Amino acid sequence: MAATATGRTQFQSDDAPTSLLSATTLVGPATVFVAAGLLVPLAILLRYSFNRFDPRRMMVETFSLDNYVKFFADPYYTGVLWTTLRVAALCTIICLVMALPLAYVLARTQSRFKNVLIMLVVLPLFVGNAVRAAGWMTLFGSKGFLNVTLMQFGAIREPLQIMYTEGAVVAGIIAVNLPYMVLTLQSVIEGINRNVEEAAFSLGAGPMTMFRRVLLPLSLPGILAGTILTFILGMNAYATPVLLGGPQVQDDGALGLRTVSAQQLAVRRFRRVHPDDRNLRADGERKYPGTAPVSAMTIERDFS
Repeated sequence: MAATATGRTQFQSDDAPTSLLSATTLVGPATVFVAAGLLVPLAILLRYSFNRFDPRRMMVETFSLDNYVKFFADPYYTGVLWTTLRVAALCTIICLVMALPLAYVLARTQSRFKNVLIMLVVLPLFVGNAVRAAGWMTLFGSKGFLNVTLMQFGAIREPLQIMYTEGAVVAGIIAVNLPYMVLTLQSVIEGINRNVEEAAFSLGAGPMTMFRRVLLPLSLPGILAGTILTFILGMNAYATPVLLGGPQVQDDGALGLRTVSAQQLAVRRFRRVHPDDRNLRADGERKYPGTAPVSAMTIERDFS
């Protein structure tokens, strides 16, 4: 028996390095790919953020904190950041509340059409965000389906202003992010043993008590993963805020588009107004010292 125990210990000790090597082999390529495709570009962008912006030369290689000082000192940019965080958090909470019942039904259903139901959840992901935003525009417009229907039934006399509001942006982002939350929660809930829920019911717990004391704690990993995923997607939403929010809703995605357009406009205007005068470079640097966002209206005013 002692020889058997010794042999088993030796087998486990010999097997542990092999398992570690196999895990490293499997995870290594993905880690290298993520580091090369994500971390390196982010590091490059971080370095660019310390440069200065010149209308004639675009980026000026330097190391300055002027962009960050301008961003956090200007109420416009801090307001845009706060709007982005608020909209992303609101969309994440609504997605979580809406996805939990649907994910639970998908995880616990015994129907032969379960795969069809999962495909119906995945199907919206095959449509681009811009196309879906265009669909919401036909629904929320002043002459869209919703307003026309309400006016025909006499519920309202004038069209509701739904387009170019924060509510339209929230609805559009929820439609984009909800499948990610549902699929994340469904995979986690499916891994929870059904006998745990039946044991809670047999001990006299009601549905809400079972959910609060059993299902919710066990599904916290999925809730955390889905929350992080949908919050990041809400923060990085681009097409939906631009198309549904318009200029009235300022977030990071829409501001990024206007920043690039404004800087390109500044370069064209500067070169057209002062094609040969190199002495005005210092004046251009004074007006546009950094790569922080500059509104198109400001550039139009300065170069008109």
